[in-house]
Amino acid sequence: MSTQHYTVVGTRPIRHDGVDKVTGRAQYGADFQMAGLLFGYVLRSPHAHARIQRINTSQAEKFPGVKAVVTAADFPPTPERLVDLGEGDTPLSYARGNVLAGRKALYKGHAVAAVAATSVHIAEEAAGLIEVDYEVLPAVLTAPEGMQGGASILHEDLKTKEFGEQTGRVSNVAEHFRHTMGDVAAGFAEADVVIEREFNTATVHQGYIEPHNATALWNSDGRILVWCSTQGAFVVRDVTACLLDVPVSHLKVTPMEIGGGFGGKIPVYIEPVAALLSKKTGKPVKIVMSRKDVFEGTGPTPGSQIQVKIGARKDGRITAAQAYLAYEAGAYPGAMVGPGAMCVFAAYDIPNVVIDGFDVVVNKPSTAAYRAPGATNAAFATETVLDEIAEKLGIDPLDLRLKNAAKEGTRRADGPKYRRIGCVEVLEAMKNHPHYKAPLDGPNRGRGVAIGFWFNIGLPSSCTVSVNADGTVNLVEGSTDIGGTRTSIAMQAAEVLGISAEDVRPTVVDTDSIGFTAVTGGSRTTFATGWAAYEAAQDVVRQLKERAAKLWQADAASVTFECGVFRSGDQSISFRELAAQIDQTGGPVVGRGAVNPRGAGGSFSGNIVDVEVDPETGKVTILRFTAVQDVGKAIHPSYVEGQMQGGSAQGIGWALNEEYYMSRDGAMMNSSLLDYRMPTALDLPMIDAVIVEVPNPGHPFGVRGVGEANIVPPPAAIANAIYRAAGVRMRRLPMNPPAIMEAIWNQRD
Repeated sequence: MSTQHYTVVGTRPIRHDGVDKVTGRAQYGADFQMAGLLFGYVLRSPHAHARIQRINTSQAEKFPGVKAVVTAADFPPTPERLVDLGEGDTPLSYARGNVLAGRKALYKGHAVAAVAATSVHIAEEAAGLIEVDYEVLPAVLTAPEGMQGGASILHEDLKTKEFGEQTGRVSNVAEHFRHTMGDVAAGFAEADVVIEREFNTATVHQGYIEPHNATALWNSDGRILVWCSTQGAFVVRDVTACLLDVPVSHLKVTPMEIGGGFGGKIPVYIEPVAALLSKKTGKPVKIVMSRKDVFEGTGPTPGSQIQVKIGARKDGRITAAQAYLAYEAGAYPGAMVGPGAMCVFAAYDIPNVVIDGFDVVVNKPSTAAYRAPGATNAAFATETVLDEIAEKLGIDPLDLRLKNAAKEGTRRADGPKYRRIGCVEVLEAMKNHPHYKAPLDGPNRGRGVAIGFWFNIGLPSSCTVSVNADGTVNLVEGSTDIGGTRTSIAMQAAEVLGISAEDVRPTVVDTDSIGFTAVTGGSRTTFATGWAAYEAAQDVVRQLKERAAKLWQADAASVTFECGVFRSGDQSISFRELAAQIDQTGGPVVGRGAVNPRGAGGSFSGNIVDVEVDPETGKVTILRFTAVQDVGKAIHPSYVEGQMQGGSAQGIGWALNEEYYMSRDGAMMNSSLLDYRMPTALDLPMIDAVIVEVPNPGHPFGVRGVGEANIVPPPAAIANAIYRAAGVRMRRLPMNPPAIMEAIWNQRD
């Protein structure tokens, strides 16, 4: 469909769920109530690494008001196999072990047992009566520590896979992989300037406001009903079914409204525990995590150690690049190092590349996705080194990037060759923006730039569209709505049907009520579920053409449809008019769409940032921030701008303040929102969002995912601005006042 003829796509209707959310009527997981409801509490390990010698639950079971206690022993024995956790396969034993620890507790906060009682206070008090004998072991807290010879081993059965082959070597390195392209040695020999630097990033959390929650009822008919806050109801269904060893048809998962996720609400933590407690009690059981439990017991993004080496000629052409990425997986394999390696040099056309990735288990919570997982760490390194190269060569930093920017036909080191992309257009928009040309006056001020990439995904989605007699339609989908996707999906159906967005009534439903739909994550929802809505609407149009033909006693092939009107010869009827006659022409009209699209289009994002650094305290104040992103086609520009601003705000927090502040024995010392310093409105400037539209050829409306690329460049752009303001190159995140003052003092020495 041509962009010149869109009537709904690209407009800014009011979101369909807005009234319920602003009036407080929207139902979130913690709001769920049911007759006979019991309350669960999870006991967590006080140690970062310990063998569990014995668990005695007898005193807790006798406590007044307690109805059941469960441990890992209550899981049914199941054969080892792989289970899809929403963003990749993992062994079932690891998935089960992360829900309730078996032989070992692998991080402080690791769930060990759970209690169901008539009140949450009774459950918590009873949990304190559970006796757990631990053999405390040394904790490994960073990837370099975990890779050292003689390091404490987390999993005695974990053997390193190297370059796709099993080595048989037991270690904390789950995998070492390599991407290569060209001849790196020759590329560096050709370079006039070569810069190699090391970077370290701390563990950070997604920081969603709503904590994890789940209510489960193991019904007397054998069906298990779950209500929860999740980014993927089908993931909860499938993983929980595997852990409980029941068919997926025995589970129905209803996703409640979700108060933020950013990737952190894809994994399953408490749903199977609530189900086991419900099975024992015969009652529904609700578990709501505390903020401390969220920080200590759910997946943050990985800390990392990265080394990047880049060589360039005097004219600015990059000749070679090399990256070493060691990412913390947390307690179980699955660090986001794979996506990090895909993205580390993805914005550039570099002929000679080597990328080594290491997935390293450590005694921290098992990592989860966080908005372009792994890419922010990688871009922090690459974009900082490029800034240094631009300075040494005396080239404008955006001109250096433009000279090497990836284009259609550029091949990444991990294999794919780009289709139509917008990297150049993003850089040109940055260079031409008034912010980049504006003077920056005053001492201790600096301007920095950086760009980043996220590849986006497709995955299966399902949708149905049913026609009402008043000319409206009901749209049923399975994608949890985090950022306004009810509306962006409804708008795509409306565009096909030639009706207004307000005439589409979207509903997110349970796993029994719609076909399989993958997670709301990977920047896939507006792309893939939107495509399913597009196909469902096209199915409606096909059926209504037959109805119009029946009315006119014409050949269905002669009926056309455009701008909401059906025509055949000199006869015409509007969508609304025909909808009023569907009963007379054959009965209900329901369109179906089920897709597994392969045309996901990567997105590039860039930042221009002005900062002021207080030389006496190291405090960074962001004076001005511009975010530029290629979104393919902005279905709802307001929501696109909101995604860009939200990702930028999170990137600013990651850059300047956020971290898991760990004690030497593996305890998180700042597990509250008072001490874990996320930026507030008082810390942020107005964020100017500049939308660039280079349509994705792999989607009917040109959509690219927009939710993730925007978090990738902020730390690097801020680091480059700090250098120009304070004269120090920052190579560790967060760049908080003590870190900046230490860098300034070291430079003075």
